[in-house]
Amino acid sequence: MRLAHPCLVAFGAVIFAAASLLWPGSASAAGTNYVALGDSYSSGTGAGSYDPASGSCNRSANAYPNLWAGAHTTQSFKFVACSGATTSSVSSGQLGALDSSTTLVSVTVGGNDAGFSDVMETCVLYSTSTCQSRVAKAEAYMTGTLPGQLDSLYSQIRSKSPSARVVVLGYPHLYKIVTVCAGLGNAKRTALNEAADTLDGVIAKAAGRAGFTWSDVRDEFAGHELCSGDDWLNAVTIPIESSYHPTARGHRLGYLPALTGSAGLTLRKQA
Repeated sequence: MRLAHPCLVAFGAVIFAAASLLWPGSASAAGTNYVALGDSYSSGTGAGSYDPASGSCNRSANAYPNLWAGAHTTQSFKFVACSGATTSSVSSGQLGALDSSTTLVSVTVGGNDAGFSDVMETCVLYSTSTCQSRVAKAEAYMTGTLPGQLDSLYSQIRSKSPSARVVVLGYPHLYKIVTVCAGLGNAKRTALNEAADTLDGVIAKAAGRAGFTWSDVRDEFAGHELCSGDDWLNAVTIPIESSYHPTARGHRLGYLPALTGSAGLTLRKQA
């Protein structure tokens, strides 16, 4: 058998090593210690198939953290996101899942701090002007108070898991603005979408200050909002807490790709 030239052998080794760093789902995934923090948009409220042990946190088998962990070989996976969570309750009740060995963290938080449920109830039940006024109040909170709360929480996450890649995911627009669609009028829908833009802008800036990875889901959900005809969000539902949350398809086709596109960088870096 003819032996390969030593230079060719060395070149081949370099190519193989490079491929192992760049190929998604490589053996490096086996070393991932993943912790999923956050609110109902991470726990999977609205996506069904809830873990009975999670109680009112509504952690769904269809939620994007479970889907990501199921598609990758991870060393550990801790799913502690909880419906209704705020920056304060994430800080006090979820950060115990983090430690120095954590390599990947995902989080959605901020909507409940700004009064998401009350905003939606107001806009569903009351006049357009009342809805717009409540949205304006929420936006004032987002721009005035929420940045400091996010900075504090993100600092705690970094302190507990200094080597982790932290992926901060945002919130989608709730509505596609169309001429005909039952339910809320377009003035209310536009106000709610603008509130989502304000919220995402505040969170993105806070993630940037912390050195975290921002993952905007508005692009994934574009064309799949309520009134689109191919909704990945629940409208008003029973149980009521599922209303205006992603469906199982929203997690699988919206949030999961948004996380995968960012988390994959972690795996490549840590190969």
